[in-house]
Amino acid sequence: MKPFSLFFSFLVVAIVLATTSYSIDAFTRNDFPEDFLSGAATSAYQWEGAVDEDGRTPSVWDTFTHSHSRDNGDIACDGYHKYKEDVKLMADMGLEAFRFSISWSRLIPNGRGPINQKGLLFYKNFIKELRNHGIEPHVTLYHYDLPRSLEDEYGGWINRKIIEDFTAFADVCFREFGEDVKLWTTINEATIFAICAYGEGISPPGHCSPNKYINCSTGNSSTEPYIAGHNMLLAHASASKLYKLKYKSKERGSVGFSIFAFGLSPDTNSKDDEIATQRAKAFLFGWMLKPLVFGDYPDEMKRTLGLRLPVFSEEESEQVKGSSDFIGIIHYITFYVTNQPAPSIFPSMNDGFFKDMGAYLIPIGNFSFSEWEAIPWGLEGVLEYLKQSYNNPPIYILENGKPMIHDSMLQDTPRVVYIQAYIGVVLNAVKNGSDTRGYFVWSMIDVYELMAGYRTSFGMYYVNFSDPGRNRSPKLSASWYTAFLNGTIDVASQDSMIQLQRNLSGFSLL
Repeated sequence: MKPFSLFFSFLVVAIVLATTSYSIDAFTRNDFPEDFLSGAATSAYQWEGAVDEDGRTPSVWDTFTHSHSRDNGDIACDGYHKYKEDVKLMADMGLEAFRFSISWSRLIPNGRGPINQKGLLFYKNFIKELRNHGIEPHVTLYHYDLPRSLEDEYGGWINRKIIEDFTAFADVCFREFGEDVKLWTTINEATIFAICAYGEGISPPGHCSPNKYINCSTGNSSTEPYIAGHNMLLAHASASKLYKLKYKSKERGSVGFSIFAFGLSPDTNSKDDEIATQRAKAFLFGWMLKPLVFGDYPDEMKRTLGLRLPVFSEEESEQVKGSSDFIGIIHYITFYVTNQPAPSIFPSMNDGFFKDMGAYLIPIGNFSFSEWEAIPWGLEGVLEYLKQSYNNPPIYILENGKPMIHDSMLQDTPRVVYIQAYIGVVLNAVKNGSDTRGYFVWSMIDVYELMAGYRTSFGMYYVNFSDPGRNRSPKLSASWYTAFLNGTIDVASQDSMIQLQRNLSGFSLL
């Protein structure tokens, strides 16, 4: 992008920001702690492509997309072949860290047993390429792509056999990559994964109770999300224990767990809506975080679910408690919460998790899975809530970004406004004592989006998916993030560009 074009684009951003109702202090990357990680993210199935090359076998996402006649990640951005080009783009941007996942079925094609040497070599080369360019790798072990063989054999996450197989997979990763990887997330956004895959039927393996919205061939929305979630916690704890016993003294890394974190605020000042919000937080945050921090599920869940909620043995409780060195947060959107029935973004909300939660989520402003507004105070509220309610755990914001219709327009001004606003409130949270240690934009480049395919994208680099070469082109967001990371936006111009206000009046963040 030419300097004049870049200046003009930033001026457009400044005008947009100046006309909003938001305003925060000017900031630069230098205002964050020196060891704070600013990065970007992708995942294996969404970025790599090469689904049947060099020994990789199908994952549940492969079979789910093909059986449902959806867009798929067969080629995606072709990161498997273009990783050196992408790492060069990251280095040119000044990325400090890059978050990605390892395809279980590329590394261990049968789910257990022999390692695929070509898959192993790919990840070793990729990680070395990141390191050689000064980029910290942050690895997610599981990003929804269970080897199909394990799903067919015993049902995947609803069977306790998954704990042993996941731990063995983690062992291979720790052993083979741990010299260069110091940050590990075991399971990606476990909360929404359990809900969508085993309650709503909208992601693989596509389980849900019979309903008029989704045609699920199997499942029980009232029990399976909690069984799957329970096994995820136990699998995480098992892998974490293995790392501490076998690798931590030498590799000196950290193992964390990730949840999807909606921003939540009462719809009104009524007592009923305040109670509903607390109940929503118990289900959406406490479901996974209470066991990780305190060793057991929230009382609200135990009272509501009764025998449908699995029970930790005393030994399991001790193993899960304290097993996460950090909490990974995936955050995009914020909702008002009400005690009154309201339309849901999830079609089968009348059964399963959301019915159990007993609270209704109302989108703020214009909302769809392909478009949503910037509500930065929602993320700041999440960070404050975790600080006060969960002993201020170390946090990495592993995903945050804005979808836009995927086209060749490179002037993605709304995305710049969004990212800038959220980085600003992360800085506010850090200054207010939150132990937040990193922020990752989703996504580094346009990828195959699990819910929207190729219709919308989050990337800071445009990918032409109709071109066999999958050419990359920088958007305005890439230029802005580069300038932010490199400190080439001075405080004066930043002050005119950033007129974003938390605008918290009337909103309860806790």
